[in-house]
Amino acid sequence: MLFRVADALRNRFQKNLGRRGEDLAHRYLRKRKYVIVARNYRPVSGAHGEIDLVARAAGKLIFVEVKTRTSDVVGFPERAVDGSKERALIRTAREYARRANVPWSDVRFDIVAITGLIHPKIQHFEDAFAVR
Repeated sequence: MLFRVADALRNRFQKNLGRRGEDLAHRYLRKRKYVIVARNYRPVSGAHGEIDLVARAAGKLIFVEVKTRTSDVVGFPERAVDGSKERALIRTAREYARRANVPWSDVRFDIVAITGLIHPKIQHFEDAFAVR
């Protein structure tokens, strides 16, 4: 019983942590003149995946993955975007770009890594991985 309660609290905390990170990333990007056009985009088709933020800046459609950690003790947040995650993001982004009629050459992938809760450190990795 105690383990179930602990698991429920941990899951709730992680969801809130992720949401807080997305809020911070959203404000951070807006201050840098990015126009946020979508948040938590999920494809309408049966495909799985979600893109945290979709933005426009400098003539590009930018898909942003936000990773938030309370500390970097277990690793840097941006390291959580591995090859599998990249492929899932690309698959979902392709559908979004097709529906928005945006050429794939005008697409970019960024990562916003946030570490800490009280005084969060925000790192923005533009063009974080290659578009395939």
